[in-house]
Amino acid sequence: QEQLVESGGGLVQVGGSLRLSCTTSGRDFSRYTMGWFRQAPGKEREFVSAISWSGGSRDYADSVKGRFTISRDNDKDTVYLQMNDVNPEDTAVYYCASPLTAWGSLPRNEAAFGLWGQGTQVTVSA
Repeated sequence: QEQLVESGGGLVQVGGSLRLSCTTSGRDFSRYTMGWFRQAPGKEREFVSAISWSGGSRDYADSVKGRFTISRDNDKDTVYLQMNDVNPEDTAVYYCASPLTAWGSLPRNEAAFGLWGQGTQVTVSA
């Protein structure tokens, strides 16, 4: 059974850093694009970042560009989201996601991601 499990969320102060992890099981991780989305209270879920199966291509939402870095370790079946210089607008539940088909492109559309983790809460305190 394919599964994504996020970890690393928590409480962080404004300007601080946090690293989220998402570990995959039940599939060949190295074949799949991976992405991060987030959903703040009362808001729609939004794209944050994505990384290609090889790690050679990355995409970021404008709101996090220059502050967040996505990376992957195909030997550990894990994708990371390094969050630096966080602000209160980064408070959200963060979801790891992946398309159901391998070798895909780098989408931003939520509908292109068919496999989702349970989410991890990130709270930024002022």
